[in-house]
Amino acid sequence: MVRNGEFRSDLYFRLNVFPVQLPPLRERREDIPALVAHFIEIVGRRVGRQIDHIPEETMLDLCSYDWPGNIRELQNLIERALILSENGVLPNPLLTAGTQLISFVPAPTTLMDSERALILRTLQAAGWVIGGRDGAAARLGLKRTTLIYKMQRHGISRPSFDSNLEMSEPPGQSEGFQPQVQ
Repeated sequence: MVRNGEFRSDLYFRLNVFPVQLPPLRERREDIPALVAHFIEIVGRRVGRQIDHIPEETMLDLCSYDWPGNIRELQNLIERALILSENGVLPNPLLTAGTQLISFVPAPTTLMDSERALILRTLQAAGWVIGGRDGAAARLGLKRTTLIYKMQRHGISRPSFDSNLEMSEPPGQSEGFQPQVQ
């Protein structure tokens, strides 16, 4: 861009001290709870709102969303949710008019992306229960062990909700991935 005259060379050299390669947010879903807590703290001070509780469903939605706008999109949605919050509870910023998820999520482009998206949706619908009659494996028509293998291959793990906010950790969940079986 500098060579084409589309970017100021002095600014480029000022910014190019040390290049940092950071994968997109959709590839670092484990960072989302900490980022949400950070943005709630920073933006909350600025707008004069305090959040004491984040519903589990809201955090699950945030962790499974594809974030085409990356961290900036997350920050903007948290700010919107803070402005709309009542009684110290963070509303789900991905819901519009309380009914549907925002629809500008790009469609999966590869078979791997489609499989990953289907597994995530099914896990959410099953409450992250993998085995048993009503678990995600049965809903997908897979053996429990096959689903666990596919989850590991796609880097899918149950979101953790550890932050300084009053948020209960899912039952039986500790550090790392532990499938929940009925």
